[in-house]
Amino acid sequence: MPDYHDDLRLAHVLADTADATTMARFKALDLKVETKPDMTPVSEADKAAEELIRTSLQRARPRDAVLGEEFGGDGQGPRRWVIDPIDGTKNYVRGVPVWATLIALMERGEGGDRPVVGVVSAPALNRRWWAALGGGAYTGRSLSSATRLSVSRVGRVRDASFAYSSLSGWEERGRLGGFLDLTRECWRTRGYGDFWPYMMVAEGSVDMCAEPELSLWDMAANAVIVQEAGGAFTGLDGREGPHSGDAAASNGLLHEDLLSYLGG
Repeated sequence: MPDYHDDLRLAHVLADTADATTMARFKALDLKVETKPDMTPVSEADKAAEELIRTSLQRARPRDAVLGEEFGGDGQGPRRWVIDPIDGTKNYVRGVPVWATLIALMERGEGGDRPVVGVVSAPALNRRWWAALGGGAYTGRSLSSATRLSVSRVGRVRDASFAYSSLSGWEERGRLGGFLDLTRECWRTRGYGDFWPYMMVAEGSVDMCAEPELSLWDMAANAVIVQEAGGAFTGLDGREGPHSGDAAASNGLLHEDLLSYLGG
């Protein structure tokens, strides 16, 4: 199996750069916020963080392609960095500390592109999570000071904690009935939203989570972290990985049950 240690180390350096940029403008009274064509907000910090990451990648990995939420795709080739400079921009612009920079490296293989490195850095929470294919998943503040992640062993929906982002997305896609049935069956439900429930699945503090509409940059880093922690990450159609435009993540034991409520 390839060694992704150098790529993972680089991803941490990129996350450090992004953290310094985003934290410098977090809760700034003069923060500039625009509305994108899809009616979602983008702040000056989103753009600045992605620009810095792209510049660093151009120097360190000039042959690799890049895909980012704010500036699209550049380059060709079997390796592609996928960036969400601020996942949770609505939280960011309102001063809610639940947001993160998501950095993933995807590599082309026989089954298509798959995430092989992922870093999720949430500086306002003072948390970071990461993984590399075949190397396990970890949390901590640095590569040298880390705790290995492992998903839970809960095996029944009635004992499970389920996390989600909102109700409206499920209703818009005609899946609210199955979603509500699942929430009634679960032991506990919470609407944490964005990257955080996936990280809690990887940590074992939440047993399953799902979202009905996502982009690749929302999922790539989360997918490899959940999988390397021993969990399952698929689309609602059951397709493995971050390619379905939606996501279901679990400890693996509950995955078929999760999809039976939300898939289709």
